[in-house]
Amino acid sequence: MKVPILPVLAYCVFAVGAGRLAAQDIAKWEIPSGGNAYLTSGAAPDGIHGSGVQWQNPASVFSVFFRVDRAADLQLACRLKVPQGESRLRASVAGSVFEVKAAAGASQDVAVGKLHVDKPGYVRVDLQGLRKDGPVFSETCDLIVSSATQGLVVDAVKTNKGEMFYWGRRGPSVHLSYALPPGKPVEFAYNELTVPPGADPVGSYFMANGFGEGYFGIQVVSPTERWVLFSVWSPFVSNNPKDIPEAERVVLLAKGEGVRGGEFGGEGAGGKSVLVFPWRAGVTYRFLNSVKPDGKGNTVYSAWFGEAGKDGWKLIARFQRPKTNRHLTGFHSFLENFQDANGYLGRRAAYTNQWVCDTDGQWQEITEATFTGDATAGGRHRLDYAGGVTGNSFYLRNGGFFAETVALNQHLRRPGGTAKAPAIDLGKLP
Repeated sequence: MKVPILPVLAYCVFAVGAGRLAAQDIAKWEIPSGGNAYLTSGAAPDGIHGSGVQWQNPASVFSVFFRVDRAADLQLACRLKVPQGESRLRASVAGSVFEVKAAAGASQDVAVGKLHVDKPGYVRVDLQGLRKDGPVFSETCDLIVSSATQGLVVDAVKTNKGEMFYWGRRGPSVHLSYALPPGKPVEFAYNELTVPPGADPVGSYFMANGFGEGYFGIQVVSPTERWVLFSVWSPFVSNNPKDIPEAERVVLLAKGEGVRGGEFGGEGAGGKSVLVFPWRAGVTYRFLNSVKPDGKGNTVYSAWFGEAGKDGWKLIARFQRPKTNRHLTGFHSFLENFQDANGYLGRRAAYTNQWVCDTDGQWQEITEATFTGDATAGGRHRLDYAGGVTGNSFYLRNGGFFAETVALNQHLRRPGGTAKAPAIDLGKLP
């Protein structure tokens, strides 16, 4: 059945129940597509470009997300900019379908319709082009949300300050900072990581063993390529590895078979090593790091990788970091998405069986961690993040616009005493 096109919204008054509310009782929120929309169906050249959209294929679907903190009555409008002729669009939200039309001209707010949301969580609005006279359906697809629901809070990425459209579309990053035991310096850190099936979209980085000067984990680089990645930052602060003086460059001392060595930049700079490896969701992998001063004003960082329950370790790489004289500090894990176009997809990982070994060769189990998030999470730009304990594992979750909310900066404790210390002959590691 064809849904009639609704008139342009009148924000001065509208009916709710049996009464009518004055304009000051109606709150309005702008949801810019630049930080909250994704091309969820379709292909290039269609997509989000800065604060606008490229939208020429009628098969393309742009999905815009925002979050409400309670049940609410909402009125939606689309802010459209049609370059030529007239465009007709379909808006699908919460089981309702509306048809919208807009004529060429300056940006205009065009009514979509009314809906009731019966619980807190994210609202997804799917927009698809039906007919256009010009080259594109619209150059924008921002949403305008209005409501008279008392006390309603609407969360979304509302500004591009600090490039938040990019960071917000990537989604929140979440971390586990493990509590190291007091006493002797720590030389080795061990962790096990499992990614559940279906929780590994392209762009995911499941970082198992982080430390004060680097990180070690697994990535989904493309639909056909997966990496084991181990990197160490230079003590020289720069985002460009070419700017690092020779005396402050991280040196690759050794690498395992099939491992590529190189440099990285963009978020700090230093040495990196990559093993292209078809790791699989549903399989538990184990990660081992060593951090040890060489007695000459440098520190040597080593990383080994393997599948839990199987014999043997594979050396990923060994790096020397100059102007550094310390053992392992800042043991942590994190979960992030590095492809902003896939920020609407969910990812999750379980982190289990954490142990550290001190300089006397004594292993100690780690059962406590602090759950934190980045500025995207802390600033309420995105609330689809979680972390906690399930069974005998810590877990991290982000993306997917799920309704659950978890407080940041929590102290977590998982059950201990159920596993033995890693049986590793440290003197015979490759």
